[in-house]
Amino acid sequence: MKLDLKNILQNDHDSFDLIQNIGKIADDMDIQAYLVGGFVRDLILQRKNKDIDIVVVGDGLAFADKVSDTLGLYPVVKYKEFATAMIPLKSVEIEIVSARKEVYQQHSRNPKVEFTNLDEDLRRRDFTINTMALSINANSFGKFIDPFTGVKDLNSKMIITPLDPKETFFEDPLRMLRAIRFASQLHFDIEESTFQAIREYASRISIISKERIRDEFIKILMSDKPSFGIDLLSSSGLMHEVFPQLEKLKGVDSHDGFKHKDVYLHTLTVLDNVAAVSDDINLRFAALFHDIAKPQCKRFVKGSGWTFHGHEELGARMFDKIARDLRLSQKDIKIISKLIRLHLRPIVIAKDDVTDSAVRRLIVDAGEEIDKLMILCRADITSKNKLRVKKYMQNFELVEQKIIEVEQKDALRTFQSPFDGKEIMTMFDLKPGPEIGKIKHFIEEAILEGIIANDHDEAKDYIIKNKQKLIDLFLSKP
Repeated sequence: MKLDLKNILQNDHDSFDLIQNIGKIADDMDIQAYLVGGFVRDLILQRKNKDIDIVVVGDGLAFADKVSDTLGLYPVVKYKEFATAMIPLKSVEIEIVSARKEVYQQHSRNPKVEFTNLDEDLRRRDFTINTMALSINANSFGKFIDPFTGVKDLNSKMIITPLDPKETFFEDPLRMLRAIRFASQLHFDIEESTFQAIREYASRISIISKERIRDEFIKILMSDKPSFGIDLLSSSGLMHEVFPQLEKLKGVDSHDGFKHKDVYLHTLTVLDNVAAVSDDINLRFAALFHDIAKPQCKRFVKGSGWTFHGHEELGARMFDKIARDLRLSQKDIKIISKLIRLHLRPIVIAKDDVTDSAVRRLIVDAGEEIDKLMILCRADITSKNKLRVKKYMQNFELVEQKIIEVEQKDALRTFQSPFDGKEIMTMFDLKPGPEIGKIKHFIEEAILEGIIANDHDEAKDYIIKNKQKLIDLFLSKP
């Protein structure tokens, strides 16, 4: 089979020209070079791919240096232990590797790399849909190589390993996560024996570094319908190994005629609801883990039913540990934990009369994440009672309108006290100490309650008016 690259890439002339130029450099160096893996797969599927994957039969690192120098590209980032080089461009990233095979030893987190030919390189790849190659040398440009019938499996929408799946997953257990990631991204099925091998080898994922697990998991979360991938993780046994906390969400308890909803199924619905309106990865993490503490907080109250008091606060703390294990950034952990901690607040406000004071406090506590929080809260309404859902949504609209009105008036999203500590020390003739914070808090409370505006002059006048009260409260010695 020969694919017409010019036809497939007709709307992406820059990539086509770049590939041709790289092929010419390969000819000059007398090196065989091929487009491989995900780039070829996505060409056939006509999906956009920001990565150009190239395999050379020879020294890939030297070839990458030559490509960078000849074409005047960015400096090469090298991973010598894997014979891999990256050349990041503005719109695309080029990965150049030597034809190789990788083998994990019994308890090793890092593979042993051996150099080989193209056939062996394709053979060691994870799935048949990633074992296709296209020559970019001038004399064979566009020659299609498909030793494991990857096109057939693309057409049948099937994830299947080119070799014995047990061998494939033993050599690199991360491929089990990749199988689920591709199934989730492409809406493919996993072939039965391949899926059974994942179940058998699920515990072996423990030898893979947390960073590599995180990267694959994020790609699953970023799927169009991430619940599909999450459910595959669960049914394969990988969820038990990676996120056992999510497994504990399953099931429904019944007592005295009272039942609660299946928190696991609810969580998947919330996740898909969020994914339908946002590509924000932090928001998707928050949706997946927002009820993570419900099993620990579940209590039965006779005559009332099941309660989960405090699950939002405990959930934020639980996620903090999970996120640190995943090596998420401190910035992302802070954002996601905040969303989990506050995910009930707008619902509580929506149940009652929407007061300016409650909205001000919500804005200050949520800060820059207020818009994300409102998306999460809307997604969290999964009741089958349509009237109840309609009522909540109408109340949320009132909350959101109040947020806009209060924001325009008080500018609270990045709220800071309008009266700083130095001014307080001067006014009260104080040295640094806890009293400063208490006076600042007094001012902030007045702003949040709507007594004064978020304004320096009003704050100063308010302090002057209440100076003796502040002295009596915070400065008088016992």
